[in-house]
Amino acid sequence: MSTDRTLTCADCGQEFVFTANEQDFYAERGFSDPRRCPSCRAQRKAQRNTGGGGYGASDSYSSGGYSSGGGYSSGGGGYSSGGGYSSGGSRGGYGDRPPREMFEATCSSCGNVAKVPFRPTSGKPVYCTDCFSKRRA
Repeated sequence: MSTDRTLTCADCGQEFVFTANEQDFYAERGFSDPRRCPSCRAQRKAQRNTGGGGYGASDSYSSGGYSSGGGYSSGGGGYSSGGGYSSGGSRGGYGDRPPREMFEATCSSCGNVAKVPFRPTSGKPVYCTDCFSKRRA
């Protein structure tokens, strides 16, 4: 079993605790140690979600990323502070990727135009953001 370690944030320079539970979680998934403290990770994640390349409010596909708010938590001190589990490392060139191609379709419920990140196929329903949200609730 691992023991808690103190690491230094690459962005703000403050020390933060990398708990034994977090170390086990990272090791299970083959992740390297985090380089940023939880608050800097959360700040970077927020910048990514608002800084272009994402999906706007009119799209039926919402908020990209691996998690929308939580990350891993094992009750007593797992990964926390709102960051997704990969927010400290490389994202595989995501910032270099061109914007996702969006396709127009007619909403199967209300008839409005919907923009979706996939090519609609006949026989399968497509919903606008509002109808999609209502169906998920």
